[in-house]
Amino acid sequence: MPFIQINTSSKSNVENVDLLQKDISKMVADLTGKPENYVMTMIQRDNKMTFGGSDEPCCFINVKSIGSLTPSSMSKSLCELIASKTNINKNRIYIEFIDVKASHWGFNSSTFG
Repeated sequence: MPFIQINTSSKSNVENVDLLQKDISKMVADLTGKPENYVMTMIQRDNKMTFGGSDEPCCFINVKSIGSLTPSSMSKSLCELIASKTNINKNRIYIEFIDVKASHWGFNSSTFG
């Protein structure tokens, strides 16, 4: 149910994409209390991005879930993880949290609501 999309700028350096995806998947499962086998992560690197008029390394994260979002604690955890695994400063990361209705989320030929 949780979906996490991470977009990093062309000047960003992600040390190990596979490990970062696994770390994010586990973290989001823990933070939402949802089974990790429902968590999907996607990292898109090398995007042309600016933040505050600068093309220095930056990141945009999109987190979608059916409930269980706690933006304040999730924001801190995600920013710290991304900053520790990349050259992106925490103050150059934006996160959008979207609570999706269960009836608007499809899986396995059906929806959750």
